[in-house]
Amino acid sequence: MNLPVTPTGRRAALLPLCLLFLKTWVPAHSYLYNNRYAGDKVIRLVPDSEREAQALNAIFHQLTVDLWQPSSVFHISEGTVTDVHVPGNSSQILLPYLQQANIKYTIIISDLQKAIEKQSGLRSCRNRRSVPGYNYEVYHSLEEIQSWMYHLNKTHSDLVHMFSVGKSYEGRPLFVLKLGKRTRPYKRAVWIDCGIHAREWIGPAFCQWFVKEALQTYQSDPAMRRMLNQLYFYIMPVFNVDGYHFSWTNDRFWRKTRSKNSQFHCHGVDANRNWKVKWCDEGASFHPCDDTYCGPFPESEPEVKAVAHFLRKRRKQIKAYLSFHAYAQMLLYPYSYKYATIPNFSCVETAAYNAVNALQSAYGIRYRYGPASSTLYVSSGSSMDWAYKNGIPYAFAFELRDTGHFGFLLPETLIKPTCTETMLAVKNITMHLLKKCH
Repeated sequence: MNLPVTPTGRRAALLPLCLLFLKTWVPAHSYLYNNRYAGDKVIRLVPDSEREAQALNAIFHQLTVDLWQPSSVFHISEGTVTDVHVPGNSSQILLPYLQQANIKYTIIISDLQKAIEKQSGLRSCRNRRSVPGYNYEVYHSLEEIQSWMYHLNKTHSDLVHMFSVGKSYEGRPLFVLKLGKRTRPYKRAVWIDCGIHAREWIGPAFCQWFVKEALQTYQSDPAMRRMLNQLYFYIMPVFNVDGYHFSWTNDRFWRKTRSKNSQFHCHGVDANRNWKVKWCDEGASFHPCDDTYCGPFPESEPEVKAVAHFLRKRRKQIKAYLSFHAYAQMLLYPYSYKYATIPNFSCVETAAYNAVNALQSAYGIRYRYGPASSTLYVSSGSSMDWAYKNGIPYAFAFELRDTGHFGFLLPETLIKPTCTETMLAVKNITMHLLKKCH
């Protein structure tokens, strides 16, 4: 059994893998979040008039609620599917209000704490379905993911090189895996990041799955061999390391980074509204307590600044930028900040069409695809738009499973099918890139 090397360099040879992870890093009580979600609900509303949309906007501003989709109350209009996490005390006000206003709603999750406990449990060895080596069909803490990266860097040095692009606000290293055969000094590259929003755990799970598939099928799959021989892949499994760690230890539904604001007690910036492209325009908020807070200035977040610096230096080498989010089942491309057609629309649109068809071929899961502004909503300061504006011809954002039944609590049993189908889409986009359609 191949056991990982811990970040301190010690090989934990005598401990079973799941015991190592449980004992070393995340205390069991963290998974229960101190019962903070007891009685909380997730409800779905679809306002059927502008009057209803305005009523929702008003009440959501007054109550403490956590929007799951869309990301901001400003995106709620007639016909907008709206999923909202309502704390127990707020639901006693909100639900009677909705009934009085004759606004229909359905309860998706009746007790959020029980849903978390049901899906996560205490992650004992039994829960982890311990297998030889690393289990890609469970969610992993940041420490586990970084240990896994160290391990691959040591055991697959012919295809993997691990490095850091900088440090987070709380001082954590921002690790990236460079994947590919060193066949020649200069090769074109693809950038892939996951976990820009902390609570979207399926994203980092996919980044790990992609690396696993690449390493396991390099010898047997001609397409994968061609990809790794002709391209480099820069994989950042967890972009928002501080936020992701916080979502494991304190607040399962934390979205932003963890930077501190000097004037407000609210923490964090939306790392996907902090890029220098129409910064803090439509779809972003100037208020530090909002989930879509754009930050005090572009690239204020060290995580964003570090990745932007890395990409800027390699803008001629990197031909595709892929960012993985959840949830909605969409494949989005620029622009996000405006309703306009990109210059290389035909190439990008063809790549998206073929990718969603490849994805659907696995399990029949349908993805919508198109420009982010018209397919999802207008948002400024996004990484995807920034990458495109900085000369990366293929820039995509995936919104992975599902469409709201589980939301951010996608069960571990769905990691494998989600990653399997997404892998088909990513390979399809990469093969399209190799055909030189830009």
